[in-house]
Amino acid sequence: MCLSFPGKVVGVKGEYATVDYGEDGVRDNVNVSLVDAHIGSYVLIQGGFAIKVMSKDEAEEVLDTWKLLRELQEA
Repeated sequence: MCLSFPGKVVGVKGEYATVDYGEDGVRDNVNVSLVDAHIGSYVLIQGGFAIKVMSKDEAEEVLDTWKLLRELQEA
Protein backbone atom coordinates (compact mmCIF):
# COMPACT_ATOMS: atom_id res chain seq x y z
CA MET A 1 0.00 0.00 0.00
CA CYS A 2 1.28 3.45 -0.91
CA LEU A 3 0.37 6.55 1.06
CA SER A 4 0.29 10.06 -0.31
CA PHE A 5 0.39 13.19 1.82
CA PRO A 6 -0.42 16.79 0.98
CA GLY A 7 1.93 19.61 1.79
CA LYS A 8 2.43 23.31 1.06
CA VAL A 9 5.30 24.40 -1.17
CA VAL A 10 7.37 26.96 0.74
CA GLY A 11 10.39 27.12 -1.56
CA VAL A 12 11.38 26.05 -5.06
CA LYS A 13 14.83 25.51 -6.52
CA GLY A 14 14.90 23.97 -9.98
CA GLU A 15 12.99 20.69 -10.00
CA TYR A 16 12.88 20.46 -6.20
CA ALA A 17 10.69 22.15 -3.63
CA THR A 18 10.67 22.42 0.12
CA VAL A 19 7.28 21.26 1.33
CA ASP A 20 5.73 21.95 4.74
CA TYR A 21 3.45 19.17 6.00
CA GLY A 22 1.60 21.26 8.56
CA GLU A 23 1.43 21.80 12.28
CA ASP A 24 4.15 19.33 13.24
CA GLY A 25 6.75 21.52 11.53
CA VAL A 26 7.87 18.65 9.30
CA ARG A 27 9.48 19.78 6.05
CA ASP A 28 10.96 17.78 3.19
CA ASN A 29 12.52 18.34 -0.21
CA VAL A 30 10.53 16.73 -3.01
CA ASN A 31 10.76 16.54 -6.78
CA VAL A 32 8.15 18.75 -8.46
CA SER A 33 9.10 18.05 -12.07
CA LEU A 34 5.80 16.21 -12.71
CA VAL A 35 3.52 19.13 -11.75
CA ASP A 36 3.28 22.89 -12.14
CA ALA A 37 3.98 23.85 -8.52
CA HIS A 38 5.08 27.19 -7.13
CA ILE A 39 5.45 28.77 -3.70
CA GLY A 40 2.06 28.64 -2.02
CA SER A 41 0.82 25.62 -3.99
CA TYR A 42 -0.48 22.56 -2.19
CA VAL A 43 0.78 19.30 -3.66
CA LEU A 44 0.12 15.62 -3.08
CA ILE A 45 3.39 13.77 -2.50
CA GLN A 46 4.15 10.11 -3.02
CA GLY A 47 7.58 8.52 -2.95
CA GLY A 48 9.42 11.85 -2.94
CA PHE A 49 7.54 13.22 -5.96
CA ALA A 50 4.72 15.74 -6.12
CA ILE A 51 2.08 13.94 -8.19
CA LYS A 52 -0.80 16.43 -8.10
CA VAL A 53 -1.47 20.09 -7.34
CA MET A 54 -4.37 20.38 -4.90
CA SER A 55 -6.61 23.17 -3.70
CA LYS A 56 -5.99 24.50 -0.19
CA ASP A 57 -9.39 23.14 0.90
CA GLU A 58 -8.59 19.65 -0.41
CA ALA A 59 -5.21 19.59 1.31
CA GLU A 60 -6.58 20.84 4.62
CA GLU A 61 -9.36 18.24 4.57
CA VAL A 62 -6.82 15.43 4.12
CA LEU A 63 -4.48 16.85 6.79
CA ASP A 64 -7.39 17.20 9.23
CA THR A 65 -8.37 13.57 8.59
CA TRP A 66 -4.80 12.37 9.27
CA LYS A 67 -4.74 14.47 12.45
CA LEU A 68 -8.00 12.88 13.63
CA LEU A 69 -6.68 9.38 12.90
CA ARG A 70 -3.50 10.07 14.92
CA GLU A 71 -5.58 11.38 17.83
CA LEU A 72 -7.81 8.29 17.75
CA GLN A 73 -4.78 6.04 17.68
CA GLU A 74 -3.29 7.76 20.73
CA ALA A 75 -6.54 7.55 22.72
